[in-house]
Amino acid sequence: QVTLVESGGGLVQAGGSLRLSCAASGRTFTWLVMGWFRQAPGKEREFVAGITWNGESSYFADSEKGRFTISRDNAKNTMYLQMNALKPEDTAVYYCAADTSSRAFVTRKYTYWGQGTQVTVSS
Repeated sequence: QVTLVESGGGLVQAGGSLRLSCAASGRTFTWLVMGWFRQAPGKEREFVAGITWNGESSYFADSEKGRFTISRDNAKNTMYLQMNALKPEDTAVYYCAADTSSRAFVTRKYTYWGQGTQVTVSS
């Protein structure tokens, strides 16, 4: 079975920080690429950040790269998203994703998805 379990979401004030975690089960897979997406009410799902097995990372924008840091612990099969200086516009459901193909790092098309965790940033 392939399951992505997320944790770390919640309610924070603007300027605060959160650390999201995504534990990936299914050790028979080599998750070459993992990533984070988010979806706000009434909006399309958007890419936030991605990371390869070796730790190469990619972000949607440089501004987010300065506030958000994606990382992974391959021994634990877990991915993280450290979010600092949070803004109300960061409010969304955050999804973790994974793929066995390195191409996903470029296409940002992932095969496996978690169920999402709510992040709410108050003004």
